[in-house]
Amino acid sequence: MRKASWIFLFVLPLLLLNLPTVTSTYGQEFEPSVGQPGKDVIWVPTPESLVEAMLDAAEVTSADFVMDLGSGDGRIVIAAAKRGAQATGIEYNPDMVELSKRKAAEAGVSDKASFVNADIFESDYSKATVVTMYLLPNLNLKLRPALLNLKPGTRIVSNSFTMGEWEADQTISAEGRTAYLWIVPAKVDGLWTWEEKSEPARLQLTQNFQQIEGTLTANGKSGPILSAQLRGDLINFSWGEQNYSGRIGPDGIQGEVESQNGKIKWSAARILQAEK
Repeated sequence: MRKASWIFLFVLPLLLLNLPTVTSTYGQEFEPSVGQPGKDVIWVPTPESLVEAMLDAAEVTSADFVMDLGSGDGRIVIAAAKRGAQATGIEYNPDMVELSKRKAAEAGVSDKASFVNADIFESDYSKATVVTMYLLPNLNLKLRPALLNLKPGTRIVSNSFTMGEWEADQTISAEGRTAYLWIVPAKVDGLWTWEEKSEPARLQLTQNFQQIEGTLTANGKSGPILSAQLRGDLINFSWGEQNYSGRIGPDGIQGEVESQNGKIKWSAARILQAEK
């Protein structure tokens, strides 16, 4: 009996040492604190209500790949994974990364939630369908060119801060907190053409982010397009008594034209892209 007790007392400390804990780079158990400094920003956690509102606005489903830039304690990634999405957090602080992995395991979503210890400005998020972030205005502006080069239709959600003159498509509110949603627009500026009643039609488009305007020349007439809208890779506008709608792809615009006589297919090709 004494021998068994001696063995237990010897083995117990070893078992305790092997329990899974989140430790800092200095070997102490890591516990994040609001306002702690990071590489580019301090850490302030996003309220759970706003996390859910951001994911709702982005319409996150199991078909999405969500990437959170500066993922902190992983709450946005974990919330997206709970909706069935594949989600990855990019975080510069290795202690936060390990904490996030533990929280994902506790939530039972380790198969869908992953975390990478990396710099957001040196990372590739081109495969994301949804990008979330809680950065500062100057960092948003630094990221903006890369975000605008993502696939049209990608949803961008920012907690608290905007993107300069790139106006948000939607403002999100929850418990007095605000976030913003953008839909990455297709690049449509330039000259487009198609056949209109056996004659070539020409559409000159100018673009400022998702805001577009243009002039259409067809059937011996020329005039501005009206009610023009660009949402991701979807375009809509009217001209005269006709309403045009289509989807922009690598081969041009494919859609339909609706008039009093019904609907017909519409296909336009870009012959000249505006220089930037």
